[in-house]
Amino acid sequence: MPLTLSCAFATSLETPEHARIAEQLGYVRAWFYDSPSLYPDVWVQLCRAADCTRRISLATGVIVPHLRTPMTNAAAIATLVSAAGQERVVIGIGSGFTARVSMGQRPLTWRYVGDYTRALRALLRGEVVEWDGGVMQMMHWEGYGARRPIEVPFVFAAGGPKGVAVARELGQGVFSAFAAQPGFDWNVVLLVGTVLEEGESPGSARAIAAAGHGGAVIFHYALEHRMLGMIAGGEDWRRMYEAMPERTRHLAMHDGHLVGVNARDERFVTGEFLARHGLALDRAAWRDRLAALEAEGATEIAFQPAGPDIPRELEAFASLVG
Repeated sequence: MPLTLSCAFATSLETPEHARIAEQLGYVRAWFYDSPSLYPDVWVQLCRAADCTRRISLATGVIVPHLRTPMTNAAAIATLVSAAGQERVVIGIGSGFTARVSMGQRPLTWRYVGDYTRALRALLRGEVVEWDGGVMQMMHWEGYGARRPIEVPFVFAAGGPKGVAVARELGQGVFSAFAAQPGFDWNVVLLVGTVLEEGESPGSARAIAAAGHGGAVIFHYALEHRMLGMIAGGEDWRRMYEAMPERTRHLAMHDGHLVGVNARDERFVTGEFLARHGLALDRAAWRDRLAALEAEGATEIAFQPAGPDIPRELEAFASLVG
């Protein structure tokens, strides 16, 4: 199938308006991050976006089970369905790479994510569910929530074999960062960065402001996957954060996560670093990268804009596939 273009938002108070702009530019879906220590509440923002858009699909990218009970998320999904229509809603769900780690906890086990999703989907069907020692059911009368059954697709942010197995069993697709996940008909790949203007340096102030958030994430990713020794400046970056108190180190590390470059990371996130890792590219290089991802099996690109001019970032990336 042809590659489709969606957008992902580290939501700000202006994100609902940005979703409206994305709709006008032809983006098919808007994914909203769910990290309450970093961004506004995902469900409030999605419902606000529903009020100012008409066609664009609205998705969680992704909810994390430990933040809310299955009933709380079921009621939130029903509210969004009431606001936007069932055909516009997609539920992304994951184990909490950011939402949990930014609060000093490890990601959830995939067994727990699977059990949680089964309970959540059963509630949306209107079934009686046992959870945490109690029995519950969506009992909303007409006018107090969307009518059951509520049938919306689920996409899992899964990378390892356990997560992929849960995605195959319970989902309709997979959401991954930077690279495609083989074997899925619906394969969403998150990309971050900026499209350079003709002749613009990747180290320009504008490019750093728009793509630097991706550079910081490269260091986070490398730390989690024990790859810091493979990237320029990785060991120095590690030592800088290891000098901080372990109990609160994650707070410093997630300062400005996926929003911008914090003061600690500035000296590591250079234009050369952004170019080397495919975060600040010209139009031709971006098109080559999109073609490579499509060849690997990606079916949807979720571009996350950042910086002071989100509309510019959305428009520039949309022009790549126009």
